[in-house]
Amino acid sequence: MTRLPIDPILPELLAALSAEGRAVLQAPPGAGKTTRVPLALLDAGIVPGRILMLEPRRLAARAAAERMAESLGQEAGQTVGYRVRGDAKVGPATRIEVVTEGILTRMLQDDPELPGVGAVIFDEFHERSLNADLGLALTWEVRGALREDLVVLVMSATLDAAPVASMLDHAPVITSEGKAYPVETRWRETPPRKEERFETGMAGLIRQALAESEGGLLAFLPGEGEIRRTAALLDGLPGNVVLHQLFGAMPLAAQRAALRPEAKGKRKLVLATSIAETSLTLPDIRVVVDGGRARRARFDPSSGMSRLVTEPVSRAEADQRRGRAGRVAEGLCYRNWTKGGEGALPAFPPAEIEAADLAALALDLALWGAGDGAGLAFLTPPPAGALAEAQTLLRGLGALTEDGTVTAHGRQLAAMPLHPRLAHMLALGGKGAERLAALLSERDPLRDRGTDLALRMRALDDPGSLKADRGVVARIKEDARRLARFASGPRHSLAEQAALAYPDRIGLRRKGDAPRYVLSGGKGAVMPEGDALAGQRLIVATDLDGNPREARIRQAVALSESELRGLHGDRIAWVHRCDWSRRDRRVIAREEERFGALVLAERNWTDAPPEAITAALLQGLRDLGLDTLNWTRPARLLRARLAASGLVDVSDAALLATMEDWLAPFLGNRTSAADLRQLDPTEALGTCLDWDQRQELDRLAPAHWTTPLGRKVSIDYGGDAPEVSLRLQEVFGTTAHPTIGQARTPLRMTLLSPAGRPVQTTTDLPGFWAGSYDDVRKDMRARYPRHPWPEDPSQADPTLRAKPPGK
Repeated sequence: MTRLPIDPILPELLAALSAEGRAVLQAPPGAGKTTRVPLALLDAGIVPGRILMLEPRRLAARAAAERMAESLGQEAGQTVGYRVRGDAKVGPATRIEVVTEGILTRMLQDDPELPGVGAVIFDEFHERSLNADLGLALTWEVRGALREDLVVLVMSATLDAAPVASMLDHAPVITSEGKAYPVETRWRETPPRKEERFETGMAGLIRQALAESEGGLLAFLPGEGEIRRTAALLDGLPGNVVLHQLFGAMPLAAQRAALRPEAKGKRKLVLATSIAETSLTLPDIRVVVDGGRARRARFDPSSGMSRLVTEPVSRAEADQRRGRAGRVAEGLCYRNWTKGGEGALPAFPPAEIEAADLAALALDLALWGAGDGAGLAFLTPPPAGALAEAQTLLRGLGALTEDGTVTAHGRQLAAMPLHPRLAHMLALGGKGAERLAALLSERDPLRDRGTDLALRMRALDDPGSLKADRGVVARIKEDARRLARFASGPRHSLAEQAALAYPDRIGLRRKGDAPRYVLSGGKGAVMPEGDALAGQRLIVATDLDGNPREARIRQAVALSESELRGLHGDRIAWVHRCDWSRRDRRVIAREEERFGALVLAERNWTDAPPEAITAALLQGLRDLGLDTLNWTRPARLLRARLAASGLVDVSDAALLATMEDWLAPFLGNRTSAADLRQLDPTEALGTCLDWDQRQELDRLAPAHWTTPLGRKVSIDYGGDAPEVSLRLQEVFGTTAHPTIGQARTPLRMTLLSPAGRPVQTTTDLPGFWAGSYDDVRKDMRARYPRHPWPEDPSQADPTLRAKPPGK
C-alpha cells in the first residue's frame, strides 16, 4: 500500500482515542486522513461497533467509501459502505459507513443512543456546515449523557483546532504535517476589467495555463451556470485535452468520470465548484486555476428569505484550492486576482450557521428538547434573530406550539428529507405534491422563461417542446419518486400546494401599473415587467432573490381568492384600524379583511370609538410635530414659565411622549391636521400641574413683575433669562435689583426711552445707576427734555409723567 503523509501520526492518534475516547486531528489536504484513519481505527480494534464517518457532500461520501473499499480489494457495501440521499450501499458486514452529515442527525433523533455505533468521525469539519455543527453538538451531548464509550474524532484541514478541542473537554490535538510538493503561484498583473465577463476571463486564463504547463488542470468556478458558460467558451482545445464538469447536481456517472484517470496521452481539464476543494482525489492534477469566487446561501432574518450570493473566496479557501496542485508533483496555481488584492480577502469563510436559513435547525432543536440550543456544544451558537425567525415560521406551519414545543405534525415534518416548508406541503398537499417538492428543491429546469411555476411543472412531462434541461428534469423525477411515500392529505391544486409551503409569500398586487406585490409576511416583491403572471391579483412566490428592500420574484404561481379562502380561511379575519394618513393628513378609520399583511377587502369604520380616533390623531401629531398646534402668546408664556420653574419637563420630546395624559382630553372631535392647527394648548398645558404645583409655579416663575408704580409687567421667559421691558423712569428709586424664583434669579431688565426704544439692558440696576447712567442721562436729556433725568435716580420717585409745558 502506498505510504501517505498521515501514516506516521496514526499510532499517536489511535493511542489518544484509546485513552481519551476523543481527539481533534489536523491534517492538510492530501494527507490521506479521509481514507486512512477509519481503516486504521478498524484494524486497531478499539471500536467495538460500526464507525460512522461524516462527509459534507454526497459525491465525497461515495468517493471516500469506494476508495477505502478498493484498498481492501472489495466493492462498496461490504466492509465499507455509504449512505447518502437517494443512494445507499451497506450490508450486514459493513463496519465503516460513510454518510452525509444530515443522516447522522436523523439517526440521533430516532435513537440517541446510536445502537451499534462505536465511533463518529467528523471529516472536513473546517467547512463548518450547519449539519456538521448540529451533529457534533448532539453527538457530544449523547456521549456525556448516554454513551461514555462513544469515540468522537473531529478531522480538519485548515480549522484552528484549539477552540474545537476546548469545546470537547480539552480533547487531544494530533497534527500531521503532511507532505505537499511546491506550488508556484501566479497572479494577474492587473485586475479584471469591469466590462470583462467573468467566464470570458476564466476561459482566457485556462487557455493560458494549459499552454504554459503540463499535467491535469483543475479550475474553480462558483456554480453550475458559470461552469457551463465557461465550457462553452473553451471550444477548439487541443485534441489531447479531455474536459469534465464537476458539480453536485451532476449525474453520478459524469461525476465518476471526472474522478477517473485519463487514458495515456490524454490531459484532464476539470471545471469544478468548491466541491473539489477537499475530500475528493482527482488524479494527475498539476495545475489549479482559481476564479476567486464562492457561492454561499445568505439568510436575511428581516425578510425571512435566503438568497445565493457570489462572494470573494477567503484566504483559507484559496490555500485549499492552491494545495490541489501539489499532491502528485510540483504544481502551478493561477489566481484570477492581483497579488495586491489578496490582502482584502477575508481570512476564513463564515460558518454556515451564521448565514443560513435555520428552519430545519430550529425544528431539530425543538425535537431534541433543546429550544434555542443553549447548553449544546456549538462552536458558533445560532444567531438569535435568524433562529427566532425560523421558530416563527415553524409555528405558522403548525410544527411548534407557542411555547416552542414540537407538535406531532412537527415530528412528521422532521422525518422528511426536506426543508420544513416543503415537508409541510408534502404532508398536507396530497398526490402530486412530491413533484412540486422535488421541483422546488432543484435548479430551475427552464432558464429565462418567465416566472410561471405551472410552466415548470408541464416541463416535467414534456421537456422537449419546452426546451427544458433534461438532466435537471431527470433528477426532479427521481427525487419525486423517492418522496412519493411521504405525500398525504387530500389532493390540492398546484397553487394551493405552493400556498401550503409558503403561507408568508402569498402576494397581493399593489395598485398601479408596475407589477409590485405585498407579501402576506409583510415584505414587498416585484415581478418582471411583461411577465405572464404580471396581471394576476393573487400569487404565491415560490422563489425570490432575497433582496431585503424589494425582493425580485423568480418563480410564482397564480392563486385564486377562493383557493386562498379554502386553504387559509381560518387565518382570514376582519380587523378594525384607525391610522394617521400622512398623505391625507387626517385620521382614516376603516375595517379590513386581512390575511397577514394582505388586505383582501376594506370599508369605512363608521362607528370607530373616540379613543381609537384620538390615539391615531396623537400619532399624527407626533409625525407633524408640536408646532402644528396653535401656540398663542398665553400658551407660549405658560410653557416658558413651566420650563423655567423646573416643576415639569415641557421639552418637545417629553410633551410628545405624554400627550395621552395632558392633551388627549382636549382633542374633542378633531380628526385632521387642520383641526390641530386651531387648538390652543394653553388649557391643556395647565393640566400638567396639580393644585400645589400651580401655587408653586406663581412663586418660582411668576407671570408678572410689579413695578414701583404698582403696574404688572409680563415677564418674558422665552430667552436665556426671564426678562421685562419697561420705561427707565418707572424704576427710579429702586436700589435693589429684582429677582424671581427660589434661586433668586436676577430679572433681566430692558430699560426703554420715552419713545419705547431700548437704552439699556441690565441685571444689576444699582450698578447701572452708579455707572453708565450718567452717559445715558446726557443723551436722553437732549432728546427728551420734558422728561425727568435726575442726577441721582436711586433717590428719585418713579414716574411715567412728563413735565407740564413751559416748566
